[in-house]
Amino acid sequence: MAGDRLTPDDLERARRLQQETGERLHVILTQLGLISERAMAEALADFLALPLVGLSDYPAEPAIDDAISAKFLKEHRIVPLGDSPEGVVVAMADPLDQYAIDAMRLFTGKPVEARVGVPADIEAAFDRLYGTGQGTIGEVVDEGPAAGADEDIERLRDLASEAPVIRMVNLLIGRAVETRASDIHVEPFENALRVRYRIDGVLREVEAPPSRLRAAVISRIKLMAKLNIAETRLPQDGRIRLVSRGKEIDLRVSSVPTMHGESVVLRILDRGSVALDFAQLGFDEESLERYLEMLDRPHGILLVTGPTGSGKTTTLYTSLLRLNTGERKILTVEDPIEYQLEGINQLQVKPQIGLSFANALRSFLRQDPDIIMIGEIRDLETAEIAVQAALTGHEVLSTLHTNDAASTVTRLLDMGVDDYLLTSTVNGVVAQRLVRTLCRKCRRSEAALPELVEQLGLREITDADPITLHQPQGCDACNQTGYLGRVAILETLVIDDGLRRLILRHAEAHELKRAAAEAGMRTMYRDGLAKALAGITSLEEVLRVTRDA
Repeated sequence: MAGDRLTPDDLERARRLQQETGERLHVILTQLGLISERAMAEALADFLALPLVGLSDYPAEPAIDDAISAKFLKEHRIVPLGDSPEGVVVAMADPLDQYAIDAMRLFTGKPVEARVGVPADIEAAFDRLYGTGQGTIGEVVDEGPAAGADEDIERLRDLASEAPVIRMVNLLIGRAVETRASDIHVEPFENALRVRYRIDGVLREVEAPPSRLRAAVISRIKLMAKLNIAETRLPQDGRIRLVSRGKEIDLRVSSVPTMHGESVVLRILDRGSVALDFAQLGFDEESLERYLEMLDRPHGILLVTGPTGSGKTTTLYTSLLRLNTGERKILTVEDPIEYQLEGINQLQVKPQIGLSFANALRSFLRQDPDIIMIGEIRDLETAEIAVQAALTGHEVLSTLHTNDAASTVTRLLDMGVDDYLLTSTVNGVVAQRLVRTLCRKCRRSEAALPELVEQLGLREITDADPITLHQPQGCDACNQTGYLGRVAILETLVIDDGLRRLILRHAEAHELKRAAAEAGMRTMYRDGLAKALAGITSLEEVLRVTRDA
């Protein structure tokens, strides 16, 4: 609960608001995003000495008859867990709500035993049991206005500001946060509006508003992101900051025009859910030792590569936190700044006013930094400035989009970086991909087939007998997917004298990769197999993201 610790200033701010509104303090703390709903539920359970209800504790069928209206239960966020002659057991989001407890006692004529429930879990159980939890898209739609594609801008603005559309968009965002989604995709087609969440790197379609409301829904998102709703012909980018489920959430918003309207993607940036720790990111002892040896060098370039959404920025942020001491000045230039790091000077590029990566870097070098992080090397100009910074005694961290570590070298040569400069400045390259991790509660193990062991070369990685692999099963904790969270599989290429000779004669990427492997580099594929054998992920996941290997 480190991310939910309250400062004295936060508590004073909440108490002032409590005096003005009369609301309970723990409710205000979650509404302000100062503490998450789950952390507050745990604190209430501990303080009141009441059991905390887990997902598996909710019944499969309604525990009591229709004597109590679903509307009352929904309003007070209560889910009955059990009914017996001795009394009724209920999960409550607010166990201090004495009025609701007394009303339940009158309704049932029995003693009421209150337990503490996480609000998101209560609403999910309510959806399943009564179909009315926090409201479905269909319920909100019934109250909502219709908006045609030819609406004038003022009418569209009015529609986007009406309560049903606001609730609908808030519902889409709230459910995405609950399901740990990283992105929300809102895509208009000729006869439908499709909404998909990206959860653990995989897109899943969810309930969406009808097509007739697409203009109002998209306009509402654009208004929240402070975009121009009158401009539908050009791409736009914006940002939304809000509190959802007691968490402060940043959403990066991108809209692009398509044939049937604007397609909008919201990337959810939840600082509290990001683990800035090498072990949790996927570094084992061997790869971490190689990486830290490169990271701790006083000058040179260290590159992290991989496709979009492979965790490159998270790895660099974790590296910066290790390097961030009072003796070093650290500057970053990013597009966009995903998370704010205390004690580090971060700059957002703005190409529309001429503040590009290259221009920002030129200014940075006059700021006398020790370490520079470049969000991405996109062109020769940026690469050349990074090389010059490394040659003049700075440490440079950056990312590049390549499929593996060895390809990064050939990519820089293709950009136009001179080979002798590259061998003089680049310390090493880390390539990574993200694989889904198996749910610890429901994963099942089985012995690997002898044919599979031979085909994949598993005997080279482990001497266990028999060799065991793990498969996804599915349970309530992982939403029946069998996976919960993600971890990186990676390869760490250290530029040594042997590789420098190959680079100077412009060797192909496969030659560099072979030489690096002979020097001790473990490829992403082999790192993935090791994690599959350890039960961290499944073999199917490893093959899915390393198919090109």
